[in-house]
Amino acid sequence: VLSKIMEGGWLPLVFATFFLCIMYTWNYGSVLKYQSEVREKISMDFMLELGSTLGTVRVPGVGLLYNELVQGIPSVFGRFLLELPAIHSTIVFICIKYVPVPVVPQDERFLFRRVCPKDYHMFRCVARYGYKDVRKDDHNAFEQLLVESLEKFLRKEAQEFALESSLQEPEFDSISMMSRESGPQDGDGIGELRIPLMHDQRLEEEETLSSQESVPALPASVMSVDEDPSLEYELSDLKEATDSGFTYLIGHGDVRAKKSSWFIKKLVINYFYGFLRRNCRGGAATMRVPHTNIMQVGMTYMV
Repeated sequence: VLSKIMEGGWLPLVFATFFLCIMYTWNYGSVLKYQSEVREKISMDFMLELGSTLGTVRVPGVGLLYNELVQGIPSVFGRFLLELPAIHSTIVFICIKYVPVPVVPQDERFLFRRVCPKDYHMFRCVARYGYKDVRKDDHNAFEQLLVESLEKFLRKEAQEFALESSLQEPEFDSISMMSRESGPQDGDGIGELRIPLMHDQRLEEEETLSSQESVPALPASVMSVDEDPSLEYELSDLKEATDSGFTYLIGHGDVRAKKSSWFIKKLVINYFYGFLRRNCRGGAATMRVPHTNIMQVGMTYMV
């Protein structure tokens, strides 16, 4: 192209430079916005100080808060707590990620993790999509799949907790017997009587099960996990919240450069990147969500 500039080769260079500037500006502003969200995320200690009511009233319903953080609580959630007189009984922080596979199966779409203790009813969800997945599902199908995956997560968590409890009971019994037989020990040996790693317990349990064929695969406590009162309470609370409806909590962020920034950075962020964000389709636009189910709160990111 450079050898044919005088013959018209300058036109592809102009187009390439134009699109390069657009993509560089979008990437530069998006990285600064993400770094600002990471810096300003809410600490877990602050959430624990607020308590399970989060300093406000918890009303039945499921609040789906969209953000870009895989870990931590986004700062936009603090804005919702300040602006709203009540918050939903179940909060799910949804982060959409694209993975380098063609299609993600439906049963592997969502990855859940609990945020804060159980009485907070807050969860982290990573929604994974492949590069061939088309995000044009109806919001009702998305909500149904989300609730089913969340129920599976709660049951699996209760089963793992029951399994860990059953594995720890024999260890505690052996520790108590050793302490009674050996009597008082010195200070260096006290630290060794802690709960061992679950990895070691599972290895010991697998070896015991392999050596004894008559031992069942799971303890009785694991088999009766559905009778766990805490699990039944969480499932009933989730059903009540689902029946009350879903609300999509979206932060309408405005990215601005700091006053101490250079003139070039102010020009790129405040005008060029701001123009691209205003003309870019939002995340909720790709999902067929009614406007009555969307709640937005404004927030300014100083980068």
